[in-house]
Amino acid sequence: MGGRQVTEWQGKHVTVAGLGVSGIPAAKVLHGLGARVTVVNDGDDERARAQAAELEALGITVRLGDGATLPEGTELIVTAPGWKPDKPLFTAAERVGVPVWGDVELAWRLRGRDGREAAPWLAVTGTNGKTTTVQMLAAILKAAGLRTAAVGNIGVSLLDAVTGEERYDVLAVELSSYQLHWAPSVRAHSAAVLNLAPDHLDWHGSMEAYARDKGRIYEGNRVACVYNVADKATEDLVREADVEEGCRAVGFTLGTPGPSQLGVVDGILVDRAFVADRHKNAQELAEVGDVDPPAPHNIANALAAAALARAFGVPATAVRDGLRAFRPDAHRIAHVADVDGVAYVDDSKATNTHAAQASLAAYESVVWIAGGLAKGATFDELVAGAAKRLRGAVLIGADRALIREALARHAPEVPVVDLDRTDTGAMLQAVQEARRLARPGDTVLLAPACASMDMFANYNKRGDAFAQAVRELGA
Repeated sequence: MGGRQVTEWQGKHVTVAGLGVSGIPAAKVLHGLGARVTVVNDGDDERARAQAAELEALGITVRLGDGATLPEGTELIVTAPGWKPDKPLFTAAERVGVPVWGDVELAWRLRGRDGREAAPWLAVTGTNGKTTTVQMLAAILKAAGLRTAAVGNIGVSLLDAVTGEERYDVLAVELSSYQLHWAPSVRAHSAAVLNLAPDHLDWHGSMEAYARDKGRIYEGNRVACVYNVADKATEDLVREADVEEGCRAVGFTLGTPGPSQLGVVDGILVDRAFVADRHKNAQELAEVGDVDPPAPHNIANALAAAALARAFGVPATAVRDGLRAFRPDAHRIAHVADVDGVAYVDDSKATNTHAAQASLAAYESVVWIAGGLAKGATFDELVAGAAKRLRGAVLIGADRALIREALARHAPEVPVVDLDRTDTGAMLQAVQEARRLARPGDTVLLAPACASMDMFANYNKRGDAFAQAVRELGA
């Protein structure tokens, strides 16, 4: 691990808050560096006990069912990103001056160990589109012949990337607002905020706090701060950021780009930011048809990914080749089937109003399947904007009444089916009702605008249920 870091960590008492995707790698890495690690976890179920047994076999102390008490002697807390800042554990730590890092902060501080040069980070955040953009970015970087990986909030541990044996030229890093809150020292080569809309306000406490945490991604950027021309709040975050001398603001737009922007001209993605004379010249990067799917919000994702890649010096041909090679994950505006002239599209990943708005805007005539856990969201703006596109709506889930009321206010002529059930079998009935409302040429769109946990384990399971129900229609 390198003599300097082993010395730094040897015997240091570190408390890791939370098991799971981030907690287990953090505990193992810290233990390997010689730290005395205690893991605390709120839950004490069968899965947690199995994870605890794995760690205890390595000599790591685990306390299940008690995530509130600060272990005696703690010198540092490394927290799972989802733990809220007002947790009693953090209050106790603040009282005695114990710092709190997230796993991203730990990864940042451990990069470049053994004297090797650390791979720069190209970082992406935003309310929606983060995972797709980071995957597009990784595909473009690979097309340029660079050793890279898509890591972070995408489900691949940043700690594994910076402490593992594999060497990278550059990392494509997805960062959530939670992760950024707990990562004060991260300084990216270049970063993008794709969009900002109310989300996770129950965690952050206010829209201002949420935006502030998102804006941390720009702090200390070296080359480019990439923002969304159509979303002024993202540009405001660039203006507020303390960046390195010479770092540029680079916008992306679905319209014709101005200087220092990337945009679209006659179906071509073009760059007027990373060219010799951006006031007079533009570089063609790819065609709209190279983006899968070519929905407007996905074109925006592609432009953001291209901007970050170009900031890193990637040639235009690699942007085109990377976008052509990219395939989106399941449940992201995925076409399932056509039945009787009606398209059925799964966008179960649209777990908030901003994502659902983008999804609905991609289709002219929609039978909308929506509902679930609202997470404090309101739906008036979403429904008012989509009203002209709606053939009908089928509502499911615990908070469907909020959407029904918004439809009554802003789209009273749209027929609504309100399914008074929250069991998983409701999806089959929802698809059947949507089929009844749809006409040839319509799209039946699952874009719930809500979280899934009232009915399903996650949005993947919800999308799977939709796809299965559609397949039964066509059987």
